[in-house]
Amino acid sequence: MFVRTQRLTLRPGWPEDAPALARAIDHEAVVRNLSRVPWPYGIEAAETFLAHWTETRFLVFEHQAGAVSLVGCVGIDAVGSEAQELGYWFTPSAWGKGYATEAARGVLAAARAAGVRRVTSGHFVDNPASGRVLHKLGFRPTGRIDPVWSKGRGCEVACARFERTLDSDACSPRPQPESRLAA
Repeated sequence: MFVRTQRLTLRPGWPEDAPALARAIDHEAVVRNLSRVPWPYGIEAAETFLAHWTETRFLVFEHQAGAVSLVGCVGIDAVGSEAQELGYWFTPSAWGKGYATEAARGVLAAARAAGVRRVTSGHFVDNPASGRVLHKLGFRPTGRIDPVWSKGRGCEVACARFERTLDSDACSPRPQPESRLAA
């Protein structure tokens, strides 16, 4: 499945994306805010990640001045029988442009169309920018702060937990009119 928004294309990861993926994520400022990503992040890690791709995970490409470049990854992975976990990262050159919110809205709309009704997420407490993205997406704090192992940091980090229901009118994703889903 592909998801297209006003400025972004979200698509599955392919083996040939490994070099671009390794370049995009190989920043300590990115990896330190993720739980399952090693630091440093090399081509081997990118190849392994792409070899275990899921249908609900997308590479994010920006369209700018006629060029298309990999700027991040967003996806929803199963965590137990009742919830799905939203996760995302973006390369530093894409920060502050609203891409995380735009891409995650597209993924949440696709998840809702696929019948997903409950999504959880979290952010390390020392990464408040990610918390702002979750608030914009309609996630509500659960009040829990859990210790989560960060492979990149090599230690546990406090993680604020959030959740949302996709079938609720109060917090349904509001894709921009130009957003569309393509199979």
